[in-house]
Amino acid sequence: MRVLHTADWHLGQHFLTGQERTTEQQAFLDWLLLTVQAQSIEVLVIAGDIFDTQSPSYTAQELYYTFLVKMQATGCRDIVVVGGNHDSPTMLNASRQLLRQLRIHVVGGVPADPTEQILHLNADDGRPGLVVCAVPFLRDRDIRLAVAGESPDDRQIRIRQSIADHYAALAAHDAVLRLREQDVPVLATGHLYAAGGEAREGAERDVHIGGLGLIGAEHFPAAFDYVALGHLHRPQLVGGRTHIRYSGSPVPLSFTEADDKQQVLLLEFEGAGAPVITSIPVPVARRLQRFHGTLEEVEADILAYDNSAFQLVAWADVLVRSDETPAEVQRRVQAVLQLQKTQVLAPKGVRHQRLTEVVDLAESAIPLALLHELTVDEVFGRRVASLPPERAAALTATFGELRQLLNEADPQAWNGQ
Repeated sequence: MRVLHTADWHLGQHFLTGQERTTEQQAFLDWLLLTVQAQSIEVLVIAGDIFDTQSPSYTAQELYYTFLVKMQATGCRDIVVVGGNHDSPTMLNASRQLLRQLRIHVVGGVPADPTEQILHLNADDGRPGLVVCAVPFLRDRDIRLAVAGESPDDRQIRIRQSIADHYAALAAHDAVLRLREQDVPVLATGHLYAAGGEAREGAERDVHIGGLGLIGAEHFPAAFDYVALGHLHRPQLVGGRTHIRYSGSPVPLSFTEADDKQQVLLLEFEGAGAPVITSIPVPVARRLQRFHGTLEEVEADILAYDNSAFQLVAWADVLVRSDETPAEVQRRVQAVLQLQKTQVLAPKGVRHQRLTEVVDLAESAIPLALLHELTVDEVFGRRVASLPPERAAALTATFGELRQLLNEADPQAWNGQ
């Protein structure tokens, strides 16, 4: 079986001050259609966060459904879609019965019958070719009940165990065990923050109440020959295990992801056991570029920048450290941006930090970090750093719970900021 693992498309994302990503996301989907066909992919697995919000725009939904229709002409037999924390289970599941007729298997949220997460996919000869334990993002209601008087540590342990138990129950199901004994490989999906994973943004962290890194590589049962993960946008292994992976986002979603390697993962199964894994680079249509430094350094870097390798105009994050007036900084930076013509735009504008402020920070005990460069968790951590450890831990756990509740109520309003 030839399987392609991807995740975290975030269709409908608006970047910074409202710039749409539709052109970039369409370019990725067009490339993916060609890649599926060229690589003779039999199963496509999308491990969550198909959309950027739980109420995606018409344009975002059109991208999604048009892609699924066009996939029917590629030769790919099955598509597996699981919901992420940005997705609405109700919205994804609304078309589930219809899409099933096209061999598109949607698991937007944990179903009432957990065995509906176990998918039996046939090979081209009609025999069982792959078992997929299609686990979506596990929301609070899926994995725990409130326990009065529970400490933050106890809560974290119980949530971790609940997630591990969910996977263990699927791995131990008779249908999974029976087919694996017949040399049929088993793939599991997940949309979570695994221990040891590198999160680039605050919005990627704390998706489960109680803290970071709730589940580790050891919590995934050995019956899983591959675990296709979504949620973290940088491609990476979990716990050094080559068969437990985040594919990463195919389109860089922030400046912190600009230097990440955009990819999809090709899995080649020869019966049960770990697949041969090949990373297929995704061409990036738009470069997200950082220009940070003194005024002279920023001017030189902008003038030297070459955008010819990219299809679309670059978007730049410009931070100037200078004792010139803000007006003079703006004038000089805009002048060099104009000399670049249409190669570089600065959607965030030009940020300015005085050199005297940098010196004052460097000479103090406060680490040098701009507020916009800190994650939500880092800001909160600094606020509670002076409190007794037990009190800080309790407040941090409560803060995580509030974030989770707000995110589920209105992810678009929260948006990790």
